[in-house]
Amino acid sequence: METRIAQVGIILNSNESVDELNHLLSQYAQYIIGRMGIPYREKNISIISIAMDAPGDIISALSGKLGMLPGVSTKTIYAKTKQTD
Repeated sequence: METRIAQVGIILNSNESVDELNHLLSQYAQYIIGRMGIPYREKNISIISIAMDAPGDIISALSGKLGMLPGVSTKTIYAKTKQTD
């Protein structure tokens, strides 16, 4: 199955959904290349970056589920890669 490289940017505006967010990320752990979290205490938000290598539908499913959590905003960008024959 063809996979894509993507970065899912997550802004967490409250701690209300932290447990569910971490649970979702653990469910998709096999597709996650890396994760970086930055607590921005002065603004009371957290910024999380998830790098993934997964089929497009898996990336979309995770991003959609995360975006439905209260206090969570997401944006996904995909790497431009050359198709190989």
